[in-house]
Amino acid sequence: MCSARSVPNSTPDAAAQSAGFDAREFLASLTEAPGVYRMLAADRAVLYVGKAKNLKKRVSSYFQKTGHSPRIALMLQQVAAMEVTATRSEAEALILENTLIKKLAPKYNILFRDDKSYPYIGLSGGEFPRLFYHRGPFEKKSHYFGPFPNGLAVRESIQLIQKTFLLRTCEEAVFAHRSRPCLMHQIKRCKAPCVGLVSAADYAADVRLAEMFLRGRHAEVIDRLTRGMEKAAVELNFEEAAGLRDQIRALQAVLHRQYVSSTRDADVDVVAVASERGGFCVNLAMVRGGLHLGDRAYFPQAAGEVEAGEVLAAFLAQHYAENSAPTRLILGIWPLEDLPEGLNAGTARNEMERAWMEMALNNARLALQARWQARARSSGRLAALQEALDVPEPPRRIECFDISHTMGEGTVASCVVCVDGAMKKGEYRRFNITDIRPGDDYAAMRQALTRRYEKVATGDVEAPDLILIDGGKGQHGVAREVFAELGLDHLASIGVAKGEERKPGLETLFVHGRGQPLQLAMDHPGFHLIQEIRDEAHRFAIVGHRARRAKARGRSALEDVAGIGPARRRKLLAQFGGLDGVKAATVEDLCRVEGISRRLAEEIRRAFR
Repeated sequence: MCSARSVPNSTPDAAAQSAGFDAREFLASLTEAPGVYRMLAADRAVLYVGKAKNLKKRVSSYFQKTGHSPRIALMLQQVAAMEVTATRSEAEALILENTLIKKLAPKYNILFRDDKSYPYIGLSGGEFPRLFYHRGPFEKKSHYFGPFPNGLAVRESIQLIQKTFLLRTCEEAVFAHRSRPCLMHQIKRCKAPCVGLVSAADYAADVRLAEMFLRGRHAEVIDRLTRGMEKAAVELNFEEAAGLRDQIRALQAVLHRQYVSSTRDADVDVVAVASERGGFCVNLAMVRGGLHLGDRAYFPQAAGEVEAGEVLAAFLAQHYAENSAPTRLILGIWPLEDLPEGLNAGTARNEMERAWMEMALNNARLALQARWQARARSSGRLAALQEALDVPEPPRRIECFDISHTMGEGTVASCVVCVDGAMKKGEYRRFNITDIRPGDDYAAMRQALTRRYEKVATGDVEAPDLILIDGGKGQHGVAREVFAELGLDHLASIGVAKGEERKPGLETLFVHGRGQPLQLAMDHPGFHLIQEIRDEAHRFAIVGHRARRAKARGRSALEDVAGIGPARRRKLLAQFGGLDGVKAATVEDLCRVEGISRRLAEEIRRAFR
């Protein structure tokens, strides 16, 4: 469901590249269903939550268009991954988006502290309940149904229920003081309980049918009305039968019911399992306080053939060993053998829970399909690269190196790893480069490669099938020298030189063992893979360099003086009004500070010289 890789071949919005998010791969497998998308930073913080009628089109607009506002452009620079939740309708996406924004408070969403909640249909308590439109906090004596995407949907639904079940909508003060039926009775929208034209039992029966219908039990309500119509027809009560027939026709215009939020204060986990081509996806949807908070896909690894029930049982045992279980679990497979003890689990019990399970199962299938598509795409790119390099096997493990510094300051080398076409962030490494002439990229590359491949030479680290060097012929030559010195001259490597004016798509490849540089077409799948890995190495190096530079610039020179700890440093800064005052002080001035000996004062002066 989510991806966290660099963008190959420079989309128009270059900001997305710097965050290391592979927009092309993510979009290639994204569904066109309605739903909600969440943009995540590298630390998994939610940056933005949005809804879409078509997820693929909406998310594509961020990465395939230019001219974004400064706020959106800044946000895209920080996107490291995305998650999506497909819903059954655009209206459900709207409500889920609202729930997640309120719950997560994303940094880049525009939040309205005083925004209205979504509308509900209410049924009051009492002997003759009132049907009403509601926004805001709930009252205990009333029942609420919804939420609905907008006020118009609620009003249309109330009109339908009025026409079908003839429930009153008047205020309590009006109801208590009526002496004759109102206009609503005359146009056949109410049975006039205010003046006793319907018994409490008959009115209660209509209220029960209305509640059933509002809870989504449409078929059951229509069946009851159909039986009543047939009975009335058999008894030759054709007027009553015609009225029931009209009710049935009205109800068959299905009420648009939403299930991404509930009036019940429920804490529920919905766990569905999908399988395809021998692979499994377990999708966990979380409902807290009655609010659907989205879902997450898990892809188990299993040796040999296993059943979906075994996968689900293993997931429950491992997940709830580390996470507290909610009051109830809704499982897609039931009964389930080997269910961990202490879990209150079962199958969906009502229309709302069935809708939650339907959404969870659909998202599990979509995540699994996306995974297979991504794997197929990765296999195709590896095969294309194998053909372009004319090697016997696809390069399963690829490592790439890049150097980053600012005019020689804070030099950092990065090593990123790609296995089977997918970036493996857990195996990335950075090297702080020291003891070289500032700005000497060749020396920096030599140091990084030596430190990395000494471990390969001793067998402590797995050897890659292909090494990419972000640089031209000179840097690639340095790499070959290092490999020869370490006895690893058999390793395959490529120098990736930037094209004319550093324009993406025009890179030249210096392949070890080839006399002439290799130039691949801009749309070559293997070339796209090389660009993606190179861009990720570049991003990873820049992030490390900026962190090292910031740390160095924020460090006081006093910290490097032996014998000057935090207490003495505070005294010096307080005495001279800051670091500039300390720099300007003489040895005699420094000696007047409590705890500073002449030897220390001289050391401080030397440090600032």
